[in-house]
Amino acid sequence: MQPTVFEFDSRRSMVLARRGMVAASNPLAAQAGLDVLKRGGNAADAAIATAAVLNVTAPASTGIGGDCFALYYDAATGQVSALNGSGRAPAALTIDTVRAQGHATMPLRSALAVTVPGAVRGWSDLLARHGRLTLGDVLTDAIYYAREGYPVSPVFGTAWNSAATVELLESSRYAGDYLPDHKPPQVGQIVRLPGLANSLQAIAEGGAEAFYTGPIADAIVRTLAEYGGVMTHNDLAAHVSTWDTPIATNYRDVTVIECPPNGQGLAALLALNIAEGFDLAALPWDSPERLHLMIESMRLAFADARHYIADPAVQPVPIGGLLDKNYAAQRRAMISPDRAMTPPTFGAPLPSSNTVYLSVIDGEGNAC
Repeated sequence: MQPTVFEFDSRRSMVLARRGMVAASNPLAAQAGLDVLKRGGNAADAAIATAAVLNVTAPASTGIGGDCFALYYDAATGQVSALNGSGRAPAALTIDTVRAQGHATMPLRSALAVTVPGAVRGWSDLLARHGRLTLGDVLTDAIYYAREGYPVSPVFGTAWNSAATVELLESSRYAGDYLPDHKPPQVGQIVRLPGLANSLQAIAEGGAEAFYTGPIADAIVRTLAEYGGVMTHNDLAAHVSTWDTPIATNYRDVTVIECPPNGQGLAALLALNIAEGFDLAALPWDSPERLHLMIESMRLAFADARHYIADPAVQPVPIGGLLDKNYAAQRRAMISPDRAMTPPTFGAPLPSSNTVYLSVIDGEGNAC
């Protein structure tokens, strides 16, 4: 058999491996995932180790105060499961509560906008269903870097120094936790996050309950109350993850799977359905024409995603109609080959925010 020849116009070699691979936006996080694989962990274990280190090295983009979504492919069964590790709004939060504090709409940067953090429970539930190791096993590197320090990388150093991030941190009397010497760290500076190290250590020793009850929960409730929030201990203690049925589309004979709403994966599927009608492969990979068609497809997808994605327990999302190929054809017809469209329907711009993405596959073929 003749070996497959890949056209790869770069001076950087592709990464090839037989016993597993981790892709993340920070090398320390990827190394943490690889270390877990070497210790006998599987893709679920390594994914949580990677995510936890990103909590430390990319705190402007992710953290244990946020959420997590995960797709897990089980090689033995061929099944994909979708974990929704996002938190709900506090039970006491009502429209009247928001209006009583002088807001006509939900303020984006407000304690009222904070939902129950779902990440830690999501980690625990992912391990319980698919993992082999404990939280204590997979949080080792994250605790080490938070306590002993790590060098700030260029991408996250830039995010940390952004005006929006600094403004948000400086508005809190706890700014010193993430602004060493009360100013954003520079690229290459060694940063230690002892408070986060203590929280991760407590979770490693006491499991998810150490986050949703006890001193950490006390601090969350107390701090949010100081800034007008209404989250209670009951909101935290009652939080659960959910396991959902993934959603999918077929792009030129490739099945692409995503987490369903309230996850944002629907946007990627919508864009693929629209882009499928263009012969992108016939265009150079970096040509303006190809990039234009892809960008316009994504703009249309985001327009629908921003309008329709919601908590399906409260507001049904017409996934079937949105992913219908005929609907994609209607949306595709809005794209001009030589000019950008005006902002499409439902595409009113919202303030941008960032998160992180990571992917792990182990030597058995499991993927997370």
